[in-house]
Amino acid sequence: MTTTIPVRLNERSYDVVVGPGVRTALPGVVDRIGARRAVVVSARPADWVPDTGVETLLLPARDGEQDKRLSTVEELCGEFARFGLTRSDVVVSCGGGTTTDVVGLAAALYHRGVAVVHLPTTLLAQVDASVGGKTAVNLPSGKNLVGAYWQPSAVLCDTDYLTTLPRREVLNGLGEIARCHFIGAPDLRGRSLPEQIAASVTLKAGIVAQDERDTGLRHLLNYGHTLGHALEITTGFALRHGEAVAIGTVFAGRLAGALGRIDQSGVDEHLAVVRHYGLPAALPDDVDAAVLVRQMYRDKKAISGLAFVLAGPRGAELVSDVPPGVVTDVLDRMPRDSLGNLVGATEAATA
Repeated sequence: MTTTIPVRLNERSYDVVVGPGVRTALPGVVDRIGARRAVVVSARPADWVPDTGVETLLLPARDGEQDKRLSTVEELCGEFARFGLTRSDVVVSCGGGTTTDVVGLAAALYHRGVAVVHLPTTLLAQVDASVGGKTAVNLPSGKNLVGAYWQPSAVLCDTDYLTTLPRREVLNGLGEIARCHFIGAPDLRGRSLPEQIAASVTLKAGIVAQDERDTGLRHLLNYGHTLGHALEITTGFALRHGEAVAIGTVFAGRLAGALGRIDQSGVDEHLAVVRHYGLPAALPDDVDAAVLVRQMYRDKKAISGLAFVLAGPRGAELVSDVPPGVVTDVLDRMPRDSLGNLVGATEAATA
């Protein structure tokens, strides 16, 4: 079964198609764009990349956080130029969230913008990274600090790609699905994976359509991400993004409880949802709370102080200028476990 979810952004509108075998729609998308050449940047073997129908340059993607940097974008743009790619052509990403972020940014910058199509091959990329037009790379001081908004021409979420994923990579995507529970999605526990993907994309598409440039409502999509990004940085990305967001979601529930925004049952619900998906819920025992707080001050939402998306009487919303003492106290009260146990529990839960 195939599901098509429109992302309605006037002249920048496009469809996200979810289902088995949908990557075969790529030649039709390229034809609709009117491209004569395509550059495909792929983290998958060549036989998993569909024919574009036009002259194509296939480049390997380096699909890891360590390659999510400006030098990678520069290298890609250099390859685009050597191939003779023009503004009327197309770039295709085929890989995980790092690939969609980096390739999307390269497409946004090359000739000040060339069409891009995403073929996300991981669960994380299908439910989140490929949709919404955010592209970015990291700096040593923080995640996603250099980027641009550049909407794709189409997103083809082929669920056949997911059958080859390592089990821990599936959990990585479930971390994003779990946080949807607290920002307006229906309860997705017990739904099939394609249904969870479609529901997560539908939620994000509706939010992006109302706030493309992250000036208000779109902050909701960062639920659990403020601490999550800090954990990724401080563990040297030993914690995967979805794992870190899951821990950040549990923390967001505890922080909302400490601020009197939700009662204990709401706090407990955060833990129950995260545990349902087999995700970690404790802090690594060798991570210092003060280091995490310093890192969270570098979050893009932190304009004048610490800011978090938190549940409350009106639902989830951005809460600014959260007292650092409260944040530190909540961190100090979080359960702790070794990083090895946290990662090992994740792998065991999905075995």
